[in-house]
Amino acid sequence: MTTTTTPISDERTRTTNNRIGLWLFLLSDAFVFAGLYISRYYLLGVGQRPEVNQWLGLGVTTILLTSSFFMNRAEMAASFGDKKSFLRYTLVTILLGTLFLVGVVGVEWQMAPFGPDHSAGWSIYFTMTGFHAFHVLTGVLFLAIIYRNGRKGVYNPEHHWPVEAAAVYWHFIDLVWVFYYPALYLIGIGVR
Repeated sequence: MTTTTTPISDERTRTTNNRIGLWLFLLSDAFVFAGLYISRYYLLGVGQRPEVNQWLGLGVTTILLTSSFFMNRAEMAASFGDKKSFLRYTLVTILLGTLFLVGVVGVEWQMAPFGPDHSAGWSIYFTMTGFHAFHVLTGVLFLAIIYRNGRKGVYNPEHHWPVEAAAVYWHFIDLVWVFYYPALYLIGIGVR
């Protein structure tokens, strides 16, 4: 006896497998981020932190957390079939993510009174922010792809898994920064 599956069943199975795969990827990625987080305290201790611009750190954090709000709005718009709002909110998220990258990599790295070769302790700042920035960059690229596909009308209320995946990934990146920001900008006394 052979079993036939319907296209709807295949789509549900594929989406379920995709969700599991995404969450397994995020779990494994969380271990890498956690290792870097722990390394920061091992290399610098609790009493010290890199001497970085506090206001710039607060600014880029605000930008990234605000982008999460707009990403949520984009995902909700896609789930309701509101193409215009989906495109607008996705574009705002892309712009805010790019602004975050410019603030951290383009400005903060240039202003830091130490370099990645200064010492192992200080290089952890560049490693943590660089690894996180790489994830923001890949998130921005992912969002650019779903934005392009959204303009083509690929998504509808029944089929918007890529938008959901992009939103989950974006919120994960923001959550990581919620832990990284205090570790790099707030905890301890700033030392050059």
